[in-house]
Amino acid sequence: MREFLLVILCYLIGSIPFSYIISRQFGRVDIRQRGSGNVGATNVLRTMGIGYALLSAVGDILKGVVAAWIALQAGGGVLLLLCPLAAVVGHCYPVFLKFKGGKGVATSAGALLLLTPAVLGWLFLAFVASIIIFRMVSVGSITAAVLVPFLTIFLYPHQPFVITLTLFLALLVTYRHRDNINRLRNGTEPRIGEKA
Repeated sequence: MREFLLVILCYLIGSIPFSYIISRQFGRVDIRQRGSGNVGATNVLRTMGIGYALLSAVGDILKGVVAAWIALQAGGGVLLLLCPLAAVVGHCYPVFLKFKGGKGVATSAGALLLLTPAVLGWLFLAFVASIIIFRMVSVGSITAAVLVPFLTIFLYPHQPFVITLTLFLALLVTYRHRDNINRLRNGTEPRIGEKA
């Protein structure tokens, strides 16, 4: 029962829509009606600028950090899988916004920051390199999602629950980018500086 309640708590933490809150409070806009319509820091960057985007990203990252911290404090084990995953699912499908949320990248990064910092370091390099080369945040996010389970298996081979977590995160983040993948195939995915 305790474990179930902790997972629900992490889902609710993940459901806090920082991009929506920040855009409403500081910009008086509904981020769901701007740009790509995605409730995430990248859409805030496109529509409101880097300052608000950074605030949104920090909030989303903290959700993952808090969920991973709760799992560690509760004794680890299967909670290392369930708590961070619940937070990312909450970010993607938030109960407070009728289950229409972001893509889970920043919240996933927050969990990895606490659980697999070495993996996150390599992912950050891959993310930045992809963005520099292609000038598309989506390409960086998808690249990181694909790499995360392989890096985790290599760098943390004795952490089965964390490895399983990264497999689920990779699948979820890639699935949440399915529209971006279709636009990439069609050559219509906007680059940084272009309107969504």
